[in-house]
Amino acid sequence: MEIRDRLAPPKAVGIVWLLLGINTMGSAGAKTIFPLPRSVIQLVTMGSLGVAFALALALNTRLRIRPSAFVFLLTLLLVPSLISSLGVGPGGLFRCARLALFIGTLWLLSCWWDGSLTFVRYHIRMYFGILVTVVAGLAISPGAAMPELYGGRLVGALWPLTPPQIGQYTAVIIGLTVLLLIGRRIDRTSAVVVIVPCLVLLALTHTRTATVGLLAGLALAICSLLLTSAAARRFFGWSVLVVTVAGVGFASAVQAWFLRGQNKEYFTSLTGRAKVWDALLAAPRTTAEQFLGTGLGDKSFGGLPIDNSWLAVYNEQGLIGVTLVASALLVLGGVALLRPPSLQRACAIFLITYVVLSSYTEAGLGDASPYLLHLALAASLLAMPAETTPFPAPSVPRRRIPRWAREREVS
Repeated sequence: MEIRDRLAPPKAVGIVWLLLGINTMGSAGAKTIFPLPRSVIQLVTMGSLGVAFALALALNTRLRIRPSAFVFLLTLLLVPSLISSLGVGPGGLFRCARLALFIGTLWLLSCWWDGSLTFVRYHIRMYFGILVTVVAGLAISPGAAMPELYGGRLVGALWPLTPPQIGQYTAVIIGLTVLLLIGRRIDRTSAVVVIVPCLVLLALTHTRTATVGLLAGLALAICSLLLTSAAARRFFGWSVLVVTVAGVGFASAVQAWFLRGQNKEYFTSLTGRAKVWDALLAAPRTTAEQFLGTGLGDKSFGGLPIDNSWLAVYNEQGLIGVTLVASALLVLGGVALLRPPSLQRACAIFLITYVVLSSYTEAGLGDASPYLLHLALAASLLAMPAETTPFPAPSVPRRRIPRWAREREVS
């Protein structure tokens, strides 16, 4: 159903977005200061998705949705997911139900996607709130927040978050806040309060994927504004200067940070990921498994994490799933290129670039995940503002003139 009247999102829409973010946090990660049973963590994450869907339904009782090629392609992704998961058992079907609820909530929220920056602010506040728990855990127990098990990298000590998760949240917050600052949608003080702590947390996570995604995403996003924004040109010039000086003066320190104490052979094999990928591609598959996959699972192969979105989708949803995910990314990228330069377009380009680069070493594009939430935000930014339908003017009743008055007027 096409929406013709522009609707301002209620404040509760931000709560729905927060609940979606909590659901995508997952239930596996580092050991916390206060032991949390896995069942309790799963109850919180899955319960948040159920509440998010119910609240979105309560806010959108008329079931108004806005056409979205991105969400439509995600809906089609449910087909191979469900067919392949029938043979997996309850676990696969449960994950299909979760993905269906996630996509259904996005459909219910789509009526408020009008190309504004409202959902960008929701996104920043959501992840900033999650990072507050990370900082609190670091303050309470630095040893638990930076355990040797993860090589001294920052983890979630109050809620089980891994270094790549924290790195992803910080990178996305930094990128979006920088773009809002360039577009003068946020003051410098507020930007510094957000960006500086996030940069420190990103450095403590030693997350290479998030760092590269942040730099590449910001570079493309700012380049899209160079012709129309003097602030973008100034920021770009200073950034090139700072990066050049840092690259020359601190090359050894930057190299050591990226290597994280690993030898070059281990680094080039992407921390052992390449071995899992080779084994997955070499494994025999039936024709059905090749096209439909083996069903939704925990994104692992042979007990080891796949850590690649494309191979994870191929393994679980087959070539059909890979085609649908690639189509969704191509649609968003194509729409972003066709839009005129704007801050919303720049934010969408940043998010799309970050997700595409991260997909090489992180899984999640085929299931409910932060990466799909980033892309949904990009879709909301690329949506054209809905046309406002003017309300019809009330009909003015004709004044009744008595018959005797009409006859007198004629005479």
